[in-house]
Amino acid sequence: MKYCVVGAGSIGGFVGAKLALAGEEVTLVARGANLQAIRAHGMRVIMHDGTEHVARDVRSAGTPAEAGAHDVVILGMKSHQVAAVATDIAALCHKDTVIIPMQNGIPWWYFQRHGGEFEGRTVTSVDPAGAIAAAVDPRRLLGCVVYPACELAAPGVVRHIEGDRFPLGELDGSSSERVQSISATFTRAGLKSPILDNIRAEIWLKLWGNLTFNPISSLTHSTLVDICQFPLTRELASAMMREAQSVANRLGITFRVTLEKRIAGAERVGKHKTSMLQDVEAGRDPEIDALVGSVIEVGRIVGEPTPHIEAVFALVKLLARTMREEKVYIRAHPFIG
Repeated sequence: MKYCVVGAGSIGGFVGAKLALAGEEVTLVARGANLQAIRAHGMRVIMHDGTEHVARDVRSAGTPAEAGAHDVVILGMKSHQVAAVATDIAALCHKDTVIIPMQNGIPWWYFQRHGGEFEGRTVTSVDPAGAIAAAVDPRRLLGCVVYPACELAAPGVVRHIEGDRFPLGELDGSSSERVQSISATFTRAGLKSPILDNIRAEIWLKLWGNLTFNPISSLTHSTLVDICQFPLTRELASAMMREAQSVANRLGITFRVTLEKRIAGAERVGKHKTSMLQDVEAGRDPEIDALVGSVIEVGRIVGEPTPHIEAVFALVKLLARTMREEKVYIRAHPFIG
């Protein structure tokens, strides 16, 4: 199958390179210096153990139209960047093309092929104008949860920090031929890609930590272990997680680990800066609505209050607005005193 990765940054570049190194036909859609580096040298991946691999046999394109139709399209950008390319996705598709969004948080498609009273409802936090839902046929979609941590160390260079799990699942929970085929391809590429019959439950499990630790870390400039070991922030994280769990339970979602075990897992990661903190320190627009605002929205849909989540959401949204309007980034500096 022909694979196209739109947004060949940290995660997109990692997945695209791994597929290409396994012999798959891959096109990377990128822009600017990243595109030029890929065209000149291929996509280089520095693995967590220090080994380096270069995927030289990749096609590259500056736009979806230039890339053309593919069998599988992977959307590798952040959630707030999908709407900008939504109308271009059609250029990548033939009648059987599969689309795999790889965004964190509650996805725009959450209630598509969901069944029940909320079937087809739009999550406006991540698709305010409905542009993505209008442009992407839900029958094309496979759900995916991204667990690896990567960073774009330089144009055309991805540094893999840890993790290799990319669970996949049909939106209706079926075990189709296409999900089995793509899962097998991911596995051959060295990625763990189990097929889940409830991909939404896995989305909630990852989101459970992201919606708490990401905004708290960006507001406090603290790492995961700091948040978990400081009693006040540990209790705040617990309160936010309890609210999210209540929302998920109203949708029929149960968590396969306890709240304390989830926090303990974050604590074991150690002095790790969350992606939102990295964005704040680099002056990038942080991914707030999909990780936090969407949970508030879904809570209102199902009638579950989320006061702690709403308070933290208000603070981190103001932080993002200040960065944007003042054109500043916020980074910790050595203490003088």
